[in-house]
Amino acid sequence: MTTAAPPLDQPYDGAPLGAAVRRVFAKYATFYGRASRSEYWWWVLVAAVIGTVLNALPTLTDGIRVEPDGSMTVTGPVGIILGTIWLVWAIATILPTLAVLVRRLHDTDRSGWWLLVGLIPLVGPIVLLVFTVQQSRPEGARFDRVHSRR
Repeated sequence: MTTAAPPLDQPYDGAPLGAAVRRVFAKYATFYGRASRSEYWWWVLVAAVIGTVLNALPTLTDGIRVEPDGSMTVTGPVGIILGTIWLVWAIATILPTLAVLVRRLHDTDRSGWWLLVGLIPLVGPIVLLVFTVQQSRPEGARFDRVHSRR
C-alpha cells in the first residue's frame, strides 16, 4: 500500500530519495514552508555524492594533473569540459541547497536567518548540524505560506 506524497507546501516525512530530490528541484528557490529531515538529508547526500564525483573526475581522467610542487594544470579539453560541468553543478545547486536548509530550519521552528550561524568558524556548522537533525516541531507551521498571509 503506497501513500500519496503530501502537497509541495507541506513537509514530506519519510520521503524516499527520488521524491526528496524532485521536491528540492520543484521548490528550487522557495524559502517559505518546511522540509522534513528525510527531504533535507537525502538532498545533502545526493548533492555531496554528485559534487564529489564531478570534482574527482577531472583528476581521475588526467584532465587535471597535480604537479610535484602542488600546483594543478588543466590538460586538454577533457579537463576544461569536466571542470566546467562541476562548476555549473556547484553554481546551479547553491540556491536549492540554501532554500532546503531554510525550510529545514523552519520545520524545527527556527527562522531561516539561523543559517547565518554557519558562517561562524567551527562552531557554526556544528550548530546547524544539531538544528537539522532535530525532530519537526508543530510550531514550525507558522512558516507555511498559508499561515504567513494572515
